[in-house]
Amino acid sequence: MRLHKKLVLIVFMLLSISLSACSKDKGTNPSDSTDNNNELPGYTLVWSDEFDGSSIDQTKWEHEVNGNGGGNNELQYYTARNENSYVKDGNLHIAALREEYTAEDGTRYYTSARLRSANKGDWKYGRIDVKAIIPAGQGLWPAIWMLPTDWEYGGWPTSGEIDIMEHVNEEIYIHGSVHTESYNHKIGTQKTGKIAVQDASVNFHVYSVTWNEDKIDFMVDDQVYYTFLNDKQGNYKTWPFDKRFHLILNVAVGGSWPGNPTPDTVFPSEMIIDYVKVYEKTN
Repeated sequence: MRLHKKLVLIVFMLLSISLSACSKDKGTNPSDSTDNNNELPGYTLVWSDEFDGSSIDQTKWEHEVNGNGGGNNELQYYTARNENSYVKDGNLHIAALREEYTAEDGTRYYTSARLRSANKGDWKYGRIDVKAIIPAGQGLWPAIWMLPTDWEYGGWPTSGEIDIMEHVNEEIYIHGSVHTESYNHKIGTQKTGKIAVQDASVNFHVYSVTWNEDKIDFMVDDQVYYTFLNDKQGNYKTWPFDKRFHLILNVAVGGSWPGNPTPDTVFPSEMIIDYVKVYEKTN
């Protein structure tokens, strides 16, 4: 009888350990076929950064430094300081801070960082995966997005914009959008989709687009939640997405969409990026 009880106890403990491990893995590592290797069926990896070094790779990224925010009535001063962007433990951190900061463009009361791959990573068509934890709080506006490198059709929004991931405040929704001359938020015609991601500020998720000459699919953890179709009219006003684009990573503070932070908004607030991977379709 005593031996039977001991066996039951041992089995129960083993099951508990197993279930606990499974629960932890599920919470911090959503399904992603590219986590453990660089293979993706039908695609070839052409550019990546897994942030395994001790500093930001200057051959892949440059800081956009300015004190004018990013437009849209934003409040931050974008800097190249280590306080606002750094690599640690295999992750890129982009940190928004509440502080008085004065430099060439004047004084701001929030700082952050905006990194871009322009002329270091530029692509026409493919799949872009970014695995990240994003900050949440009133007045915060993290984004993973793309702009044209050469602006061949003209200034914004004529040459286009692809927003892989945007999130504002403490809402549960992730937004994916495009901007063109015909479709943009300035005239109320923006094309956009959204998906609820309850734990985006505490767990990693993979934010992606697949982009080809016919359409752009927006995904979270491989789930397509919005598709923007090429109308096939040969019109750059609706489809300027036949030119090369580069990637931008930033955390904005304030602005027309999220509104301003409040005293309850927690700073520092960080977007933590595990990797960026860019694939081209295999012929």
